[in-house]
Amino acid sequence: MTPTTVPILLYHSVAEEVAAPFRPWAVSPAHFAAQLGYLREHRYTPLSISQLISLRGARLPERPVAVTFDDGFADFYTDALPLLERYGCPATLYITTAYVGQTSRWLSAEGEGERPMLSWAQVRSLPGRGVECGAHTCTHPQLDLLSSAQARAEVAGSKGALEQQLGRSVDSFAYPHGYHSGLVKRLVQESGFNSACAVKHAMSTPEDDTFALSRIIVSADTEIGTFARLLAGYDLPTAPRHEGWRTKGWRLARRTARLLKHPKIEEEHL
Repeated sequence: MTPTTVPILLYHSVAEEVAAPFRPWAVSPAHFAAQLGYLREHRYTPLSISQLISLRGARLPERPVAVTFDDGFADFYTDALPLLERYGCPATLYITTAYVGQTSRWLSAEGEGERPMLSWAQVRSLPGRGVECGAHTCTHPQLDLLSSAQARAEVAGSKGALEQQLGRSVDSFAYPHGYHSGLVKRLVQESGFNSACAVKHAMSTPEDDTFALSRIIVSADTEIGTFARLLAGYDLPTAPRHEGWRTKGWRLARRTARLLKHPKIEEEHL
């Protein structure tokens, strides 16, 4: 890892018992503890996403790293948070607001439609425990397939719900599935966010797009040796500056599949 790169780690769930289709996205508590231990032992400096953004143009601390979680499952509170506190590691959690206090219904096809989500009381306690709360839309859609009005409602609505509950500004956002487009990014900026995370499975750099930050996926089979290599940037690209043709092609394929499934859809697509 060069001094100009920053690993932004992406987690979803910390749990033992999960449905098979969802297994790649659930890191065991033992693996998560080992990974946090590695960060502390090797003197990484954990930062929230807003802290990382605030340091742009300034000197970064030695070995910066950002730990992020998507979705807002209840196991973040019961299994991940105690370990984050034990190892003194701040984190950023991106919350799907319409399902707070309910279950992850958007994961029904993966056999996890009944996975418990955080409650609002738990969400409100997080800022005082070293967790930055960011927005992850209301209902976890593929934003780049929605009309601009629908996407705006998802982006701005999640920010508004969180700010009402937390009584503070919510400045960071993460795209569900990492899917975004130029117009989606503009809607995020217009909604008042200071940053947005994508996925890309790449190292972030100071030149990385503030509204499409690159993250590195940590999955269930990420052993500690692999984890160390990810942190060091081995076999990983650095943040791409422009959207590649594969990304554009995949969006077209998803959009076509959606229109074939719902032929009566007539809307302004992003």
